[in-house]
Amino acid sequence: SLNVPAEPENEIEGSVEIQFELAANAEALQLDFREEAKKVINVNVNGTDIVPEIRDEHILIPASSLVVGPNQVSINFVAGDSSLNRNPEYLYTLFVPDRARTAFPLFDQPDLKANYTLRLSVPEGWTAMSNAPIAAVESAGAGKVYQFRRSDLISSYLFSFVAGRFEVVEREVNGRLMTMLHRETDDDKVARNVDDIFRLHAASLDWLEEYTGIQYPYQKFGFALIPAFQYGGMEHVGAIQYRASSLFLDESPSETRLLGRAGLIAHETAHMWFGNLVTMEWFNDVWTKEVFANFMAAKIVNPGFPEIDHDLNFLVRHYPRAYSVDRSRGANPIRQDLPNLNEAGQMYGAIIYNKAPIMMRQLEMILGEALFREGMREYLDKHAFANATWPALVSILDDKTDEDLLGWSEIWVNTPGRPEMIADVDDTTGRSTLQQHDPAGQDRVWPQIFSVASWHEGVRGDDFSLASRSPKTAFAVAGEPAGKTVLFNADGRGYGVFRTSFGILRHWDQLRDVEKGSTLINLYEDVLNQGQVDPSAYLAALGEIVIEEPNQLILNLALGQISRIYWTLVPAATRDEYAPDIEAQLWDAMQRQSDSSKRKIFFDAFADVAISRNRIRDVYEVWSGSRVIDDLPFSENDQIALARLLAIKMPDKAGEIFDAQLARTENPDNRRKLAFLAPSMSVDPDVRDRFFDSLKEEKNRAVESWVLEALENIHHPLRTNSSEKYILPSLELLQEIQITGDIFFPKRWLDVTLANHRTATAVHTVETFLAERPNYNAQLKMKILQSADMMFRANRLANADRARKQLR
Repeated sequence: SLNVPAEPENEIEGSVEIQFELAANAEALQLDFREEAKKVINVNVNGTDIVPEIRDEHILIPASSLVVGPNQVSINFVAGDSSLNRNPEYLYTLFVPDRARTAFPLFDQPDLKANYTLRLSVPEGWTAMSNAPIAAVESAGAGKVYQFRRSDLISSYLFSFVAGRFEVVEREVNGRLMTMLHRETDDDKVARNVDDIFRLHAASLDWLEEYTGIQYPYQKFGFALIPAFQYGGMEHVGAIQYRASSLFLDESPSETRLLGRAGLIAHETAHMWFGNLVTMEWFNDVWTKEVFANFMAAKIVNPGFPEIDHDLNFLVRHYPRAYSVDRSRGANPIRQDLPNLNEAGQMYGAIIYNKAPIMMRQLEMILGEALFREGMREYLDKHAFANATWPALVSILDDKTDEDLLGWSEIWVNTPGRPEMIADVDDTTGRSTLQQHDPAGQDRVWPQIFSVASWHEGVRGDDFSLASRSPKTAFAVAGEPAGKTVLFNADGRGYGVFRTSFGILRHWDQLRDVEKGSTLINLYEDVLNQGQVDPSAYLAALGEIVIEEPNQLILNLALGQISRIYWTLVPAATRDEYAPDIEAQLWDAMQRQSDSSKRKIFFDAFADVAISRNRIRDVYEVWSGSRVIDDLPFSENDQIALARLLAIKMPDKAGEIFDAQLARTENPDNRRKLAFLAPSMSVDPDVRDRFFDSLKEEKNRAVESWVLEALENIHHPLRTNSSEKYILPSLELLQEIQITGDIFFPKRWLDVTLANHRTATAVHTVETFLAERPNYNAQLKMKILQSADMMFRANRLANADRARKQLR
């Protein structure tokens, strides 16, 4: 029971009754509560008031107060605020992985599932949503009380409620009632999106029921769209939370945005079965719920987008992100050790969200779709409303194949990194071998299946599938070695570094879409791998590719690579040299587009790279409205994004730009965000210094997405000379951020801090920070090395470029 006042600065008073069966009462019992002892007002155990010991984030119930069998503990308390996300007109809980203990006393670990009954007192004009249906709403003084029914059996991190001034939309789709809460003030935006949002949820639910053979297992289905939500979504049972902008799309959204929304909805809905119904025993297996959700989401989305190459979509969504970690010195295995639940948040990242689905697809290829699905059904049936481990699933699947899945899993799941695939050709026979090289020197082999395409003197040969299960795999491609071009991983299903000849681009028009995606990913890895492909040459090639490329997925992949190479991987002098051509290519391509979503893609890319005075002026005129480009839609969010860019690129007008944007911004949540971002947009370095210093206080980091946008402004590539001084204090804050922030915040804090830097002094700052702290938290050290990887590589490329010039 919680009493929520209208003012965020006022305390929330509450009470909790905990009923449980105790097997033995020989020791004191620990309840989790990570708050000051003074916030525990009263404790009653089995009808008797006690004075418990409160220490180390626990309320200790003495053994003498407990009995074998049924027990009841009642506690009056003042709720902690750190996970209640309190805003002037709303709040929402976010308790994953172990943060329920920051709000109220409970048993806070995933294998102690419970039923929750919530009574929530809120101000007048507020509405509320929780895991279970509303049982009653009563007036109470200046507010009202929501009484919710008893929830289904769930883990503590899935308990949730949202309360505030929200609009309520209810729909019945395919006989299923759904409820949506939102705060969007643009009625046209709501009208454009609302039908698709409900339809996509219904389609996901129907697909999952059919695939799993299990009807939706909970009492209700609802979701809340929250401004500036920390994640894309969070799978609370019956009350999913989403970042509002991920579902309420702007006018003429790109294919990527539409696919992203569908995938996000499918992902969170899939969690109702994978993660919620069957939950990991401990957070070292948190990846299992995420891999199932991502893997199933890809299957769910496919039928709704028949025009999309879904192998390509899988490739571009997962591989670049997975490689960004696995190529680094901070690479971690999919399944990690977790000595203490307080580090569970650091289990999350690209390896579990992106590499694990790649692994799962290879696993499905070994078993075949029918046996894989049979195994999934058996797993869900056996562990419904309970907990399970990854070895439990492997055991089920291992019984269905002659393959050694335990050995397969040991390499793919329990070790980090990726193989390097090195081809060797016998000039006499034309026979070739593909060798898996383990960069860690451990002689590991990642058993996998992928396809190979080849050309001989410009003529395409027959594609074939290659099963690489040993250190060397023999294969044959027709034609003389001198006239051959070979593309490994043509179907985008393999995983590793596949060396690719730059000459493959001569065959670009002959490549299938997924082959184009695989080629770009392979070549980009070669750019980063000690400059095996020259960044400047590849940048020029990408500029030619994007002009004519019709596929939006490939286009976005190529434009993303252009941005990273342009801003970080080539010297500033090279960027200045290439800028006029790239600016002109993107502007001209934008004007030629008949499709408004593609026109928007090219304009956004143009605005990003524009550094010439006249080209920046073009962006300014579009933002200000003095130049109107037909079929180029601009939402309020687009205007704010442009204002942030222009304040950096037109420092003499930064104040004027901010004032104008604030005046035209109507959404109250966006006005609050702009006010927060204002000092990070300032041309005055002293103002930016004071803003950064303010982030050392936890209260100023409360809205994490705003903090990250502000840091993007501060560390923009055009500002790295002035922002490098923030690297060390940012690293020094990291441990506190890990304790006080949500699960993705530490890594994202590091990413926006380090990604655009490349100087020797920046590298030295990071290396020295770690060298001086040999006993530093291992998980956070991995995150630093992952985020700094691009900085390290950019610096090496810069050194190589200087060396080449000296040789000339």
